[in-house]
Amino acid sequence: MKRLFVVIAASSLAACSHSKPHPVSVATAAPPAAKPPQPAAVAVSPSLSVSQELARACALDFNATPKTPKFGFDRFQLLPADRNVLDQVATCITTGPLRGRALKLVGRADPRGTEEYNLGLGTRRASSVRDYLEHLGVADQQLTETTRGALDATGTDDAGWAVDRRVDLELRAS
Repeated sequence: MKRLFVVIAASSLAACSHSKPHPVSVATAAPPAAKPPQPAAVAVSPSLSVSQELARACALDFNATPKTPKFGFDRFQLLPADRNVLDQVATCITTGPLRGRALKLVGRADPRGTEEYNLGLGTRRASSVRDYLEHLGVADQQLTETTRGALDATGTDDAGWAVDRRVDLELRAS
């Protein structure tokens, strides 16, 4: 299955309405399931990564930058640099080499907060990406939105939690 991963994020951190972190219960945490190897990603903006496969297929033009925090704590707004990347992705799947292909948008959160809150935050993050792509002309039927909340989160400190706060864009199988 071809996959495209784009991590969408806002680099500014802000306080959350529930400022007290909620720890994950060790007793109920299951060991992480083995995941299939993912394609290598290329940093494309201060807060986005795209799979090498997508960058090659769409001839995307980016300057490589170091990885920085993803969505800020309790945030789901896109940065201008994120919009630039999404502009190129939208062109690629509307009129470019991957014309008509569909994307799955997977919203994610760090493990702080309740399960219900994190699932909702993941949904809001995926929705912000969906809304922007639709504004650019990507058809509704090309986009599937879902949330994993903090279900796959692996961070245990501020740096790890920053990586957990993202939206993954995956090419859906044809």
